[in-house]
Amino acid sequence: MTDQAETAPLELLVFSDNAAVRQQVIDGVGRRPAKGLPLVSWTEAATAEGVRLAIKDREKEGLVPFAALVLDGETKKLGGMGLAHELFTELDRRPPVVLLTARPQDDWLAAWSKAEVVVPRPLDPLSLQEGVAKALRARRGSVTPAG
Repeated sequence: MTDQAETAPLELLVFSDNAAVRQQVIDGVGRRPAKGLPLVSWTEAATAEGVRLAIKDREKEGLVPFAALVLDGETKKLGGMGLAHELFTELDRRPPVVLLTARPQDDWLAAWSKAEVVVPRPLDPLSLQEGVAKALRARRGSVTPAG
């Protein structure tokens, strides 16, 4: 008999103020980020406050915040980089972060934000899948370029 925890979907959160970017991430990662990983279930957030509330709601229910966060570094106001850094300093156990950046040269900003994985634009499904899989397997605090 299969253990329930092994078959439970991975709960992921995608944050962007652009609905098209959120959908591109969800479609790009697909049902499963990599062979051997469980299926995924998504929560979407369009604001930094929406991310904070989603994490708090899960904590109130006694659940782990999320298996990973996919944050858009190009979101206006408090973008993914600032939010990742904020969550790193505020949460006891921040989930691993996949940071979507405008260009590969933004890796140093991702390091400041404490993101585990960086996926530069243009976003493509293979990079997104690899990025999410790496984040789920990453050592906390290490930055790994996707692809």
